[in-house]
Amino acid sequence: MKLNEKLEAAFNDQITLEFEASLVYRQLAIELELKDLPGMAAWLRHQADEEIVHANKFIDHVADRDNHPLIGALNAPKVVGTSVLEIFQAAYAHEQRVSEAIRELYRLAESQGDLDSRPLLNWFLEEQIEEEATVSEIVGRVELINEDGPGLLRLDEELGARPTRTTEA
Repeated sequence: MKLNEKLEAAFNDQITLEFEASLVYRQLAIELELKDLPGMAAWLRHQADEEIVHANKFIDHVADRDNHPLIGALNAPKVVGTSVLEIFQAAYAHEQRVSEAIRELYRLAESQGDLDSRPLLNWFLEEQIEEEATVSEIVGRVELINEDGPGLLRLDEELGARPTRTTEA
């Protein structure tokens, strides 16, 4: 079943937001690379890759429905803050923004009677709960560390041990 114009536009907006999320995570990774925290930077780069995977899921859904996926204009990310805490708070705020956008997309699909989008959107709702919880936990741990050098280095090592995934996962 083809998406109506309103849903097609909303899905394309979500595609753009997912690519924007990738850029935000990549910029945050750069900031931590400059702070000589390669593990945290690697974790954020992996997040950037994961956001591309998410964009691809939306692209596939739109294309599979005989619509035309489009990537909208992407703005350069603006990083607010320079401390490790501020960087992860920015990541958390962006995850919250993505979560709300997905909830809005779900509400729109429901209002349009689009049952075929439910499986994809349900997956994303669950994924965003996990994403927010993970980044929130990191924020909490960074708050506990409170810029303590050894604590930051320990967290850096832990986050750097994250298994590598590619954008083709």
